Amino acid sequence: MHACLKRWPLLRVEVAEHSMLPALQPGDWLVAWRTRRVRPGQVVLAWHPARAGFLLVKRAVRRVDGGWWLASDNPAGGAADSSRFGPVPEEMIVGRVLARYWPFPPHPVPQVFIPNERP
Repeated sequence: MHACLKRWPLLRVEVAEHSMLPALQPGDWLVAWRTRRVRPGQVVLAWHPARAGFLLVKRAVRRVDGGWWLASDNPAGGAADSSRFGPVPEEMIVGRVLARYWPFPPHPVPQVFIPNERP
């Protein structure tokens, strides 16, 4: 994940891996709103809890004790998500993805309904 992280309310990031296929592909550029207020089913940006400076793009599944459970849309891609490192503390959530703007034409990032299940 490449990111332009400044203090603007909007930020842009480039998807670098295959963990969010088919919704997001490597090379997709996203616009995100800097916030920690997210809901289940939304795609979010979060700092990796075990790798300093590594930004993740994951789907928020549910709020649990200790933060948010984040999941990859493509677990077969060997992705790092909460199934490997547990919940991500809320203070490590960077923002909510609003849209993909490249490649053109842009379209919203699809949201999915996540049933309220425990892992």
